[in-house]
Amino acid sequence: MAGQTCSTDALATLTSFLVLFWCVEVARPFESPSFKQPITNTTVAVGREAILECLVENLNPYKVAWLRVDTQTILTIHNHVITKNHRIGVTHSEQKTWYLHIREVRESDKGWYMCQINTDPMKSQVGYLNVVVPPDILDYPTSADMVVDEGSDVSLRCVAKGSPEPSITWKREDGHLIHLQTGVDVSSTTGPILNLTNVKRDHMAPYLCIASNGVPPSVSKRIMLIVQFPPSVWIQYQLIGAYDAQQITLECHSEAFPKSINYWTRDKGEIIPHNAKYVPEIVETGFKVHMKLTINFLGPQDYGIYRCISKNSLGDMEGTINVYRIPNPNRIQTRDKSASKVNNGVTYPKEGREKDRADLLYLDNELYSSARLPFPGYSGPLRLLLVAVFLCALSKLNIFI
Repeated sequence: MAGQTCSTDALATLTSFLVLFWCVEVARPFESPSFKQPITNTTVAVGREAILECLVENLNPYKVAWLRVDTQTILTIHNHVITKNHRIGVTHSEQKTWYLHIREVRESDKGWYMCQINTDPMKSQVGYLNVVVPPDILDYPTSADMVVDEGSDVSLRCVAKGSPEPSITWKREDGHLIHLQTGVDVSSTTGPILNLTNVKRDHMAPYLCIASNGVPPSVSKRIMLIVQFPPSVWIQYQLIGAYDAQQITLECHSEAFPKSINYWTRDKGEIIPHNAKYVPEIVETGFKVHMKLTINFLGPQDYGIYRCISKNSLGDMEGTINVYRIPNPNRIQTRDKSASKVNNGVTYPKEGREKDRADLLYLDNELYSSARLPFPGYSGPLRLLLVAVFLCALSKLNIFI
């Protein structure tokens, strides 16, 4: 009995010790949990994943929860997702670092989020999620392509949304300078409205409205400004001298919008066709047109007035070119059967002949006496050239020597 009593006493003693130890362990106060560092504010582009980080020390039996501050919505508690939002998730690293995951971030997710420990009293800290949105240009009220008359005032408008608010830059797509109403020419200008006063044909171009806010990508919209005007014609050489059998090319420049119809006529108004004799050519560069007319093997019937004509829905304009006959320079020579001195293809009388003997000038199948011609102070090829010009002028005035 004594041994049984001893055994019973020993068991009772051991049981009492274990109970006392457990009570002591349970009753022993835990070190209070704390936050190791503040939640870092986070900026994320829309569509990406946002991760907020909460560092906790000495969590022990307590639990961490994440909440949305503005709506007081409980998102997660410990390892469990409470919200029905499928984009929300929670992970941790050894119960020390707790991560709130928000996938496919939307602009509406922007705001304050709370990391909370269920102590008594409760401990919490907050962090801010900023959601940035790349720019997007609104079709309305952004301007569409415009058609205006030359001399009008024009305002091009560009409106964009995004976060932060986008800035607007205007450029010409062709790289040319923009002529502002202030009289200054610039490569680019900023602001939602581009004002152009008294627009000219040179203002006609595609303009780029570029929206940017530091969040890639920047976006742009192309706005075509069309300036319409009646034709204008410019001719550099309106008088062209030519000789028989020569090939010549007449040139005429026109500008018009809408696109013009361009052709050549003779003085009586008949349109010149394309054939072996006449070869018209048109080169278009934007609203500018370069008209050419090549005339092959010029004949007597080809001298006279030529007209280049440009027409569009706003009007028409013409320019004239006068082709007149001149002596063939290759046929100007002096002849003397008894002469023997030759310089540069021109024959002069022998030295010692009578001073009053006249050189004979064959000019375009007509025989003239050089003694009757002007410029006696000149000799040789220079005199022949001056004489040829002189005779041409006389023939135009119907004056004959």
